[in-house]
Amino acid sequence: MQSIRELYRIGHGPSSSHTMGPRRAAGLVRARFPQAAGFRVTLYGSLAATGRGHMTDRAIQDGLAPVPVEFIWQADRELPLHPNGMLFEALDDAGKILDSLRVYSPGGGAIQIEGEAPPSDAVYDLNTMNDILKYCVQSGKTLWEYVEEREGSSIWEYLAQIYQVMQAAIERGLQAEGVLPGELGLSRRAWTFYRKLQLHGGEFRSEGYMPAYALAVSEENASAHEIVTAPTCGSSGVLPAVLRHVRDTVETSEIHILRALATAGLIGNLIKHNASISGAEVGCQGEVGAACAMAAAAATQLMGGSVRQIEYAAEMGLEHHLGLTCDPVSGLVQIPCIERNVFGATRALDCANFALYSDGSHRVSFDEVVRVMGVTGRDLPSMYRETSEGGLAILYRFPPKPVS
Repeated sequence: MQSIRELYRIGHGPSSSHTMGPRRAAGLVRARFPQAAGFRVTLYGSLAATGRGHMTDRAIQDGLAPVPVEFIWQADRELPLHPNGMLFEALDDAGKILDSLRVYSPGGGAIQIEGEAPPSDAVYDLNTMNDILKYCVQSGKTLWEYVEEREGSSIWEYLAQIYQVMQAAIERGLQAEGVLPGELGLSRRAWTFYRKLQLHGGEFRSEGYMPAYALAVSEENASAHEIVTAPTCGSSGVLPAVLRHVRDTVETSEIHILRALATAGLIGNLIKHNASISGAEVGCQGEVGAACAMAAAAATQLMGGSVRQIEYAAEMGLEHHLGLTCDPVSGLVQIPCIERNVFGATRALDCANFALYSDGSHRVSFDEVVRVMGVTGRDLPSMYRETSEGGLAILYRFPPKPVS
């Protein structure tokens, strides 16, 4: 598995696969073909189906600037390696093709070039939770200690930066008001939630802050502001909200938060390596489901859970999102994405509490659920995998289309 630095990426929303990845791909292509007078970019599959709402074309234009870019949208075709495929064609002054490159955006802001082997940058020697648990039990180490062992001590400085960006997104989102970008006319709600909670007391107030935090980050993402992929832009509100809630309710130092981030990153890495975190490939179960598993593991660790209880919480967080579709209305990361972050955070905390009540013993393992999630996601009809051709996306088309 790769470093968790490849999982936690700092960037601008609204989508790691449809915005951050294409922006990186465009920058790479621009560097490879500096002599090009222009570019023609063909977007395939999910990138074409929801690219306008995700600002894919704007991200690519930024990466290829200052030369002109022509776009071709092929939503009904997919390239062989992944639903998020792009063809970049470098053009001369006469519009003739100088060279071309096929690039994929498989999720989390990563890119893959067709015909080129991915860089050999494996950091982890163990690729399943079962093997990692055996190692931890035999060595007496915790999951975060295994991360430090493989990543080196420099990982803490990186995670401190990640945590700062997460916190900044919460603070900005709690103060911002107005309407989110796009045709839905969706108003921000984090500030309203946060303000109303301050008028209440007791348990209602305490429990209500976490949804406000998740809303804050998700609305910042929808506004194309800076967030952290955890593991994606579309699910970026879950983990920061849970970490902030635990910090609010239990005396917690920053180093313990960073250790929880390390453990959550390991969980996300296992899901990414053994299944997928791409909504276009496996639906929202790979995004909010993965984020819920990560947050559940982090919360369990912060509340004193054992490695077995942490694994159990992560397993539940993913298991109870199995089959969740990715059906963004108008291709925007707003409906149902923002509210899913809220309920993903709430479920993560429930999973952590449930695991802590147990001794960590359970029948279905985390590894088994990850495998099932991968199979389930690829079995979903393509209309339910980030194409805006099914589910809520059909019901709320503009103009609305009747559901048959």
